[in-house]
Amino acid sequence: MTESTIPFILRDRCEGKSACVAVCPNDVFEVERIKDEDYAQLSFLGKLKSSAHRRQTAYVVRPDDCRACGACVPACPEQAIRLVER
Repeated sequence: MTESTIPFILRDRCEGKSACVAVCPNDVFEVERIKDEDYAQLSFLGKLKSSAHRRQTAYVVRPDDCRACGACVPACPEQAIRLVER
């Protein structure tokens, strides 16, 4: 992993449990209500899952602060985070 890598949230999997927020040393994530445009792109099952979890999801709000430590990937109980090239 390099600093040219940032987290990417798989919205169909994310349940907004905030494990990424808790573990990130650089305050890169926030959990909030899923944006309507993101919700519209979910699969049918993703929409059901999102609704069951009060439509909460993680967002990468400060990607420039990410140092690609990778702590968020194993911390996510839904395996909804991947590190991708910027």
